[in-house]
Amino acid sequence: MADKKKEKITKTFDEKEFVETLQRLQAEFENYKKRTENEKSKVLEYAKVNLLLKLINLNDDFDRTLTVIDTADIKTVKDGIEMISNQVKKILHEEGVEAINCVGEKLDPFKHEVLLNGESDKEDNTIIEEFQKGYLFKGSVLRASKVKVCKNNSKTQEGK
Repeated sequence: MADKKKEKITKTFDEKEFVETLQRLQAEFENYKKRTENEKSKVLEYAKVNLLLKLINLNDDFDRTLTVIDTADIKTVKDGIEMISNQVKKILHEEGVEAINCVGEKLDPFKHEVLLNGESDKEDNTIIEEFQKGYLFKGSVLRASKVKVCKNNSKTQEGK
């Protein structure tokens, strides 16, 4: 009988220890989740700061261009604007943004938004004009290109 009591006490002690261990692990896991969420938030904030600093530098360049626009010749102003445009393209590239090259390509409804149809010597569904450039962000469409697509009615009529 003493063995049964001893066994019951040991079993109860083991259960309590097990529950305490589980509670401790659960608390540690909750702390881990909070810590990783904080780290993720800090990384995102750092990325924002980095991008904002680049934009501030661009704004400074615009301000400099605007201060000389009245006194500078047109070539100097044009050169300044081209320099700023190149800086914007560089920043976009560094951030993982790339332009969608579409004129002469086949229509991809995931990358291109058709605004107009027109006739051309090109094959149907070939993009013949771009109205607004589209962009990809790390391979995903950030903004679709707005385009004019070739639709040859005469070729369709001949095929019937």
